[in-house]
Amino acid sequence: MESTETLPRFLERARSWVEKGLERALPGEDETPSSLHKAMRYAVFGGGKRLRPALALGVCESLGGRAEDALAGAVAFELVHTYSLVHDDLPSMDDDDLRRGRPTCHKVFGEALALLAGDALLTLAFLVPAEWPPGGRRALETVRILARAAGSLGMAGGQVLDLEGEGLEPDLESVRAIHLRKTAAMIAGALQAGGVAAGAAEDQVELLGRAGISLGLAFQIQDDVLDETADSATLGKTPGKDRKSGKRTWPAAVGLEASRERARELVREGLALLGEAGIRKGPLPEIARFLADRKK
Repeated sequence: MESTETLPRFLERARSWVEKGLERALPGEDETPSSLHKAMRYAVFGGGKRLRPALALGVCESLGGRAEDALAGAVAFELVHTYSLVHDDLPSMDDDDLRRGRPTCHKVFGEALALLAGDALLTLAFLVPAEWPPGGRRALETVRILARAAGSLGMAGGQVLDLEGEGLEPDLESVRAIHLRKTAAMIAGALQAGGVAAGAAEDQVELLGRAGISLGLAFQIQDDVLDETADSATLGKTPGKDRKSGKRTWPAAVGLEASRERARELVREGLALLGEAGIRKGPLPEIARFLADRKK
């Protein structure tokens, strides 16, 4: 991000950049089976913050890398994130009717097609870094980071802990375990993918992962807060679902104000770690502060 580029302009640039990449990656609606490709595209191009691609781009550029080398990782992380939302909304999971301000994928295309669309998005995510530049060791490392972030030790495992914890008494240890895997692992991975794209040293990539854990936890805490305080027009999804489902959330464990304060503390921790990794200015520190203060 250039010194004259504001955070909103950077986020818009990142959005435009990654959506061109997503368009390049996804099959057209007329390609067989068209019903599957329509469902995939409906899920992907339904809006969203594109936060993970923005983090990857911000890290890469802050460390002197080229945006074109960060694109494969950014697209891959956004495809995995979108697949997770499609599956998360299914009746067998969180059973939601609204996502990003419009009907969820299974409400439009049916449960079977939504399930398969999610499967196809997940699979496509690993094809992109395998085939796109920069290739070689960086591509292999990006795939490794993505697999760890999305698998049983990361996001998928977090979803299981989330489901198993419904209706149980929340405590900070269990809530943190859910947040760490369900959300923070993918945000940490996106930061690391940006570092790999820029050719960062191993110790820098490790610091970026630690920063991402802190920032990812802050992001999910604020998400929990907004679920209790915002309306559907602001959220783009059904509010109050966590409490109604008996989810283990940070506000349920310690209350709203303590949750907000912990999110701010985590952002400070994340900023310090970014600084150790060599990122003290540009979009990343601004995005980090945004995570705990955002309204949707």
